[in-house]
Amino acid sequence: MDRLERNRLERLAQTLEKGKKITTMSLIELGWNERLSALFEPYRSGGLSPARVVAQHRGAYTVAGDMGELRAGVSGRFRHEAAGPAAYPTVGDWIALEPSGRRRGIIHAVLERSTAFVRKTAGALTEAQVVATNIDTVFLVVGLDGDFNLRRIERYLTAAWDSGASPVIVLNKSDLRDDLAGLVAEVESIAAGAPVVAVSARDGSNLDALRAHISPGGTAALLGSSGAGKSTLINRLLGEDRQATGPVRESDSRGRHVTSRRELIALPGGGLLIDTPGMRELQLWTEEESLGRTFEDIEEIAARCRFADCRHKEEPGCAIREALANRSLDPARFESYLKQRRELRHLELKKDVQARRQSEKAVGRKMAALMKDVKMRKPNYW
Repeated sequence: MDRLERNRLERLAQTLEKGKKITTMSLIELGWNERLSALFEPYRSGGLSPARVVAQHRGAYTVAGDMGELRAGVSGRFRHEAAGPAAYPTVGDWIALEPSGRRRGIIHAVLERSTAFVRKTAGALTEAQVVATNIDTVFLVVGLDGDFNLRRIERYLTAAWDSGASPVIVLNKSDLRDDLAGLVAEVESIAAGAPVVAVSARDGSNLDALRAHISPGGTAALLGSSGAGKSTLINRLLGEDRQATGPVRESDSRGRHVTSRRELIALPGGGLLIDTPGMRELQLWTEEESLGRTFEDIEEIAARCRFADCRHKEEPGCAIREALANRSLDPARFESYLKQRRELRHLELKKDVQARRQSEKAVGRKMAALMKDVKMRKPNYW
């Protein structure tokens, strides 16, 4: 065991059972490791310090490291060179920071992310929105009330597999259901191997099963719809009412956006949890490989079709149509698969169009600069 790893484990062992505040945590307790140390090496000579983004709200960042907690913004050069909104820091990111006095700092770089949960921004823009980064586990929180929806779980799973983190489906509000075992089995049938944990944030039942997926020094993120009970779950895990909570509508069990910012929270006994605002919708920003991970059963059936390019419509020897006919494949699940696949292919087309436009603009800017240079160098004979 090397010195850095030994020190990391010793620090984690010293974490109090009551937990620590982010302001008093060391880099190692925040998740620093050998990989990050190697990535940061080019910035050491410039007098920069490593830190982690622990909160984000409307373009402002709170970061933490060995210097404590600071307020920070990105440098002008970072802003100029950023490829787009997805390149900007978000909660969970490790950064190269220049402390600038008065508990403030300037962010010069974001270290390469090990994992990232990404969705498409709402609306017509073809842009990625990074929700949380450098996470080991994604808790996909679903309320077992009027908000329960298998198709939504499939959508969240596709994005979670694409993130690189390990998804865990959390069925909250288990105290509301008498048919809990049947619901868990139903979700497990579409979970593609992801663990399914039924809990109740209201009465605290089965929270130990949730804690088992949060390792000391590891980072998990809570994601789900508004009203699923994420803030109440966090309060239960913390043992105190730190996060604001709110009621849900009786008509559809949807809640208001009580959580307004993303935040990294230290849990008792070690481990970190990223709280995020509830999502009204989740538009996918993933690769088709992740879709195949969510719908492994459908892809396995499709592999038995007579023709490799089978469209599952009128072709003879179609295994999908046979499975639909004998009810071994749920038609609603197959339609969910087709819907996500259409969405991802449409997204790829939009990305291609956007890339062409950006390329054309870049060529245009280069030509304009070249013409300007030629004009300036051209001798004046008059």
